[in-house]
Amino acid sequence: MSKAEVTMEVGNDGVAVITMSNPPVNALALAIIAGLKEKYAEAMRRNDVKAIVVTGKGGRFSGGFDINVFQKVHKTADISHLPDASIDLLVNTVEDAKKPSVAAVEGLALGGGLEVAMACHARIAAPKTQLGLPELSLGVIPGFGGTQRLPRLVGLSKAVEMMRLSKSISSEEGYKLGLVDAIVSSEELLKVSRRWALDIVDKRKPWVRSLHQTEKLGSVSEALDILKISRQQARKTVPHLPQHQACLDVIEEGIVHGGYSGLLKETKVFNELVLSDTAKGLIHVPNVTDIGLKPRNVKKVAVIGGGLMGSGIATALITSNIYVVLKEVNSEYLLKGIKTIEANVRGLVTKGKLTQDKARKALSMLKGVLDYSEFKDIDMVIEAVIENIPLKQKIFSEIEKICSPHCILATNTSTIDLNLVGEKTSSQDRIIGAHFFSPAHVMPLLEVVRTEKTSAQVILDLMTVGKAIKKIPVVVGSCTGFAVNRTFFPYAQGAHFLVNLGVDPFRIDWVISNFGLPMGPFQLQDLSGYGVAVAVGKEFATAFQGRTFESPLVNLLLKNGRNGKQNGKGYYIYEKGSKPRPDPSVLPIIEESRRLANIMPGGKPISVTNQEILEMILFPVVNEACRVLDEGVVVRASDLDITSVLGMSFPSYRGGIVFWADEVGPYYVYTCLKKWSAMYGSFFKPSSYLEQRATKGIPLCKEPKSLRAKLQFKSLTNFDIAAELLPMIKISLT
Repeated sequence: MSKAEVTMEVGNDGVAVITMSNPPVNALALAIIAGLKEKYAEAMRRNDVKAIVVTGKGGRFSGGFDINVFQKVHKTADISHLPDASIDLLVNTVEDAKKPSVAAVEGLALGGGLEVAMACHARIAAPKTQLGLPELSLGVIPGFGGTQRLPRLVGLSKAVEMMRLSKSISSEEGYKLGLVDAIVSSEELLKVSRRWALDIVDKRKPWVRSLHQTEKLGSVSEALDILKISRQQARKTVPHLPQHQACLDVIEEGIVHGGYSGLLKETKVFNELVLSDTAKGLIHVPNVTDIGLKPRNVKKVAVIGGGLMGSGIATALITSNIYVVLKEVNSEYLLKGIKTIEANVRGLVTKGKLTQDKARKALSMLKGVLDYSEFKDIDMVIEAVIENIPLKQKIFSEIEKICSPHCILATNTSTIDLNLVGEKTSSQDRIIGAHFFSPAHVMPLLEVVRTEKTSAQVILDLMTVGKAIKKIPVVVGSCTGFAVNRTFFPYAQGAHFLVNLGVDPFRIDWVISNFGLPMGPFQLQDLSGYGVAVAVGKEFATAFQGRTFESPLVNLLLKNGRNGKQNGKGYYIYEKGSKPRPDPSVLPIIEESRRLANIMPGGKPISVTNQEILEMILFPVVNEACRVLDEGVVVRASDLDITSVLGMSFPSYRGGIVFWADEVGPYYVYTCLKKWSAMYGSFFKPSSYLEQRATKGIPLCKEPKSLRAKLQFKSLTNFDIAAELLPMIKISLT
């Protein structure tokens, strides 16, 4: 492993080039911060140094403060592990130095990396450099002066937008805003930066201390109006995330009382937020890296089935420069699939996520077919037809004979065990699950589903494709429902259990939404359609007999001509231009369901608190997560945390389902489930894994020593998420 270090070279021109090196993204580890102080002190002492250029090694300036330090603070509850970088390093050592500094920025300057650059007296950037302050997505605020310097360099409105949304910008946009002083090629970056630094010394370029700039802030009254509107937006969109209001408070302090005063408050608030439950949860959601196998180049993919999932998968591929052959059974379905893809691409253009030129190029990479004639040179096939085992087996038998021996054979099944899908093929080492989440071109999670026979090379290849199309791939084992749907099948069933015990479904939705999920289980069921609920329910009832709850309610809704949002009739009323509202006409159907289920004690509705509703829905999910861990479906508990956040929109600031359960307390979860099991039956029966952990005081997330061997995962383990994918994790925050 490369050592984190800071080096300095002084040229004949009198410019000291200070280089940060901490692969892969030059994170600001404690050693890097100490090294910067040391090299700056040396540069100040040396008479042969006139000016300084700060840069990062390997084509990246810095990806920000080292997240491992946060985790150490969380384990010890000791904030003394945090460095005094804001005042001691960036104000006293860099910004107020007697020799000017220029930041030579390339690749990325995020978080603390951008804050270091903003403390310099000028910033020269290479094209397409990523600039941003994503700290709010980690439950904290910028802590190295970003709350004060960014508004002074780009203007208050833009700075607030960048911080609140954890939104990065390109160096080209940064140049227009004034964050970047010049854009030059990577080859010219150091040369131009050195010359710029000397021009500051010779007074040919301005010596700008950004903390002292005020012209872009506007008047105090104008600034306060902007902050007032931003506070209202934050209260409305992220009421559970305290760092948003705290960030605005700190910005206001600097505007009203001056930049230095703002820095002091920033440090105080930052230290408080680091120890908050929100920060613990968000920082826990891990980020990913690569491993040693060499991936094969996947240039052309066939997608079988142009329905909702198939068209979404095809969209994700072509917008990432991968050729797609879309196969359907007839011309009508094929045309419909192509039109859906075209609509998806237009939607991305409308949202500003794709330019017109790139949209045209993407659509030119799509070809529709009605047979397998184009499959001979395909690198990967992704089957995305309906959840029908005989149909999938037939397709895999056919493509195995037609495709080349190196072709990856993937299925997008959401529930069916891959061992069944590939049962009638002889190429089971090439069969793998590529489980996307709907809409596939938007949702960031990709479950890479392995069987015991899937080769490590195939797993790596699909992971690589996932990253190429901007997904976060997580390797999981094959079972009914895989990791996400398997873990969360008790979620909807628990909600139905409560309804049939007499609890109001709209109250349940409110409780779950108030906890932080985007919508409750009944509105979610309206959105996905009842047919899906019935089909998936049958799969789980078959696979996990004796511990599922089969509610009569969904079938009753279907018999009454209801299918949720699809036909405008569900638990809620759906009218164009207005929010869904509870439909009182569904109540008699619910009463009929309660009569048929006949589980209310004494025939009377139970009395429960909102907290009990939350726990009776989510604790069975925790229980199933324990079974998933015990069976080795995932490599580690943090994989379930990632998948719960990205696949089920579990509130990221709560750290994921297992992390949250450990925070609540495994013993408390266990005792509640044991009590409900005695009252209501086996649906709530605690798993042996939960019982053992709870009674022995072992956290659910602690990995058993035997797990790696048990997984039989050959030489491949889960990718640890690449730092450049961090901005994608914020999707559920905005």
